[in-house]
Amino acid sequence: MKSYRKELWFEVRTRRGLINITPQVEECLGESGIREGLCLVNAMHITSSCFINDDEPGLHADFEKWLERLAPEKPYSQYAHNGAEDNADAHLKRTIMGREVVVAVTGGRLDFGPWEQIFYGEFDGKRRKRLLVKIIGE
Repeated sequence: MKSYRKELWFEVRTRRGLINITPQVEECLGESGIREGLCLVNAMHITSSCFINDDEPGLHADFEKWLERLAPEKPYSQYAHNGAEDNADAHLKRTIMGREVVVAVTGGRLDFGPWEQIFYGEFDGKRRKRLLVKIIGE
């Protein structure tokens, strides 16, 4: 069995943002040479996320509104975690949106359902963060 590992780095210039990373993950799959197996993509920071959904701007706006209702950024004083930092809401948003995705690899391609894409979700941006791509198979 073959194994491939690569880190992808992102720096979102705003506090929150969603990036479609499907093309970068597909590039990793091509580099791996793996035709059958599994592809893990996981956020390596506790205030960022990796998830699968539709790449539709209205849905992305809905995520932002929904997450802000569930875990509002302000007032910072509402969170026991906030003291030296002001990112408690980002930790909660990450928990809701998830840490990683696993996608089957079939015939050298990511085996998605209709409209599925992989996203990096940033909830406490303005600094470099990394994502791990790990692909195993034959």
